[in-house]
Amino acid sequence: MDKIDLRSDTVTWPTPEMREAMANATVGDDVYGEDPTVNQLENETAELLGKEAGLFVSSGTQGNLISILTHCGRGDEIIVGDKAHTFMYEAGGISALGGVHPHTIPVQQDGTLLLDDIRRAIRGDNYHFPPTRLITLENTQGTVGGIPVSKEYSDKVAEIARENNLILHIDGARIFNAAAAYNISAKELIETADSMTFCLSKGLCAPVGSLIVGTKDFIARARRTRKILGGGMRQAGILAAAGLISIHKMANRLHEDHANAQLIGQGLKTVPHLTIKSINANFVFIELHKDAPLSPQELFEKLDKEYNIVLGLYPNYTHVFRAVTHYWITEERARKFTEAMRTLLS
Repeated sequence: MDKIDLRSDTVTWPTPEMREAMANATVGDDVYGEDPTVNQLENETAELLGKEAGLFVSSGTQGNLISILTHCGRGDEIIVGDKAHTFMYEAGGISALGGVHPHTIPVQQDGTLLLDDIRRAIRGDNYHFPPTRLITLENTQGTVGGIPVSKEYSDKVAEIARENNLILHIDGARIFNAAAAYNISAKELIETADSMTFCLSKGLCAPVGSLIVGTKDFIARARRTRKILGGGMRQAGILAAAGLISIHKMANRLHEDHANAQLIGQGLKTVPHLTIKSINANFVFIELHKDAPLSPQELFEKLDKEYNIVLGLYPNYTHVFRAVTHYWITEERARKFTEAMRTLLS
């Protein structure tokens, strides 16, 4: 990777091992269920995460959309955080395409939804109300700092869901980062969830794709929903080959990214005109003071032109941005970034 790109972990390039595996992948027609590499990825992912079955999809957004449209009918309501990716950054797909009504409640600074807020959001059996069908969580919770959410908390939400005959879906785009942060398996972390989707194309470094996991019946229905949305792929084993390396190798090295995020965050604490707002998993949230010698745009331009470092403003903020570590941000590159920031802002 030529640039030091800290905008997101979505910018990762596939590793040389992935490129070789993709070039040599055994393929078939996945719509017919005949691609052996896709089938292997789906089966091994389900086993790894302790669920009955898995489904390979094009993206995390598609994974959440397929999951929610499979679990819910038109006019059903889901309980979702007001800063959740599903609500804020997925183009309103659940409403536009599925007629599903989002009932938003505040995301707390620790990435959770208050349990009492969840309980209050559950509708009673009254024909004036849309029926509550599903609760969705996000782990890690990206919008408030990439915060890992604990198994204990997820289990409490699952208990509320069971008590009220509801479904728990987890947007686990970075679930393996959360597992690494808590030093437990992703299987343990999502044990009580009914379904979960996670991304191969973020910290796990694959070029394309996400997986949904759940029961066999749910995945069978989700496969139909994927087809309705135009998500059926043909010789997708070329992509799934990289995904196999993601789940078996890349998922086990994420603690390195977390260590480099700490290195960046701690290194920037002594740089003038900056405040480190949070360091969680592979996310560092940074605020540039308004009296700094450079505006955010000027800072980013100088980083790019003089140091080959890429940053960008976080959506809906003017002076808050994030640095996201990943496979291609080595310790050396993390140190280069902190020193470049010190030089430009001192």
